[in-house]
Amino acid sequence: MTTKHSRSARALLPLVCSILAVCASGGAVASEAVADASAQGLNQGQNQGQNILHRICARQFEIAQKTDMESFRDYDAATFRAIHDERAITVFDSGGTRIGIDAIMTALASHFTNREAKWSWTERYRVVDGCRSAYILYETVYEIPRIGYRQKALTGVTYTHDGFKWLGIADQGTKLP
Repeated sequence: MTTKHSRSARALLPLVCSILAVCASGGAVASEAVADASAQGLNQGQNQGQNILHRICARQFEIAQKTDMESFRDYDAATFRAIHDERAITVFDSGGTRIGIDAIMTALASHFTNREAKWSWTERYRVVDGCRSAYILYETVYEIPRIGYRQKALTGVTYTHDGFKWLGIADQGTKLP
């Protein structure tokens, strides 16, 4: 005799298998797992599965944004480049823009080459939209002590999930007094 609980557990089995696949693949099949659960009409299971997938993506985002910020702080140009989409845009506090990761890396070349600036940040706001997009706002300080330069800013960074990983797509700074 099957009970109500064992039937609902069996109904969730495909969803659980999809979630395990997501965990094993590092999130590469996150959107497919949600689509599979939806197609099977597992309304309750779908919501539970999406919540789990969203938590996995949120954890991946935590790692990606930390990698982004720390690679800039630590002058790691290769990692900084890799965490950004090829189509990324940077809007500087002056209003100047650089479109494309090559243009951005050229504009930031002296930071990575001179290795003397101090970069610090405090997170002010964050939103992660499942496995699609995320935005984070930092209060940042960029200092070059040798020349007495210190700039405080609000820096907003938008990320997109390409189905495999999070990538920075837009970065905008607003100078603070």
